[in-house]
Amino acid sequence: MNDVWTLDRTYESTHGTVHWATLGDPGQPPVVLLHGTPWSSYTWRGVARALAAEHHVHVWDMPGYGASAKYEGQDVSLAAQGRLFAELLEHWGLERPAVLAHDFGGAVALRAHLLHGAAYDRLALVDVVALAPWGSPTYRLLGGNADVFSELPADLHRALVREYVSSVGGPGLREGVVDRLAEPWLGKHGQPAFYRQIAQNDQRWTDEIEGRYGELAMPVLVCWGDDDRWIPVDRAHQLADMIPGALLHVLPGAGHLAQEDAPAELTSVLERFLRE
Repeated sequence: MNDVWTLDRTYESTHGTVHWATLGDPGQPPVVLLHGTPWSSYTWRGVARALAAEHHVHVWDMPGYGASAKYEGQDVSLAAQGRLFAELLEHWGLERPAVLAHDFGGAVALRAHLLHGAAYDRLALVDVVALAPWGSPTYRLLGGNADVFSELPADLHRALVREYVSSVGGPGLREGVVDRLAEPWLGKHGQPAFYRQIAQNDQRWTDEIEGRYGELAMPVLVCWGDDDRWIPVDRAHQLADMIPGALLHVLPGAGHLAQEDAPAELTSVLERFLRE
């Protein structure tokens, strides 16, 4: 898989510079990809390139993630990201794109739609943060002590991040992929940003909307790795049952990062969903 990934455009938001890019013909149907935490649009690279054959694909790194701005005092909460996503769709001039969301990108997409009026043609939710309870003991420990962990020696912090992103289940991530996923969280700005985003996100952001999933009136696909060790696959069945007419697809052997574990099957499922 080609690991070169560059976002060549920027948008100046109230929460810092957002880096984004498009792939494919602007005349094709629009698709927007949302990442989660502690990820970036890099996790969608293979799927994005495949979908670009028949779609105009938009990818972006949320403020506080990947190539986008990271700074002290930055609001990177799910509330801020949901508002920004609705704003970004308007900036792009996309009225009803298809939206494919992973991890807490699902909560961002759901909040933008249910609370801020963002309209989608259809919505795919891949191993998403959407249902209570969420947040592992480790996640709560890091978030509750962000100031302390931000002061870790750089080598200890790097080891912690690498172990954290490697704990997603499935067959295991390639060494180069682990390095690339950890890279944005290293250094003077990356290290505090890693703990900042955990500290600002908790279950209240999905509690606000969980009771409204039955209002979704568009085609919805729920797709999940059956070896997801962060958000167990039983949540996929629960979420699909809450959404009228939702389709459900489980990816055998895939962990939380299905894009890395089962890229061909995931892409095939998403392409079929977009065509239908």
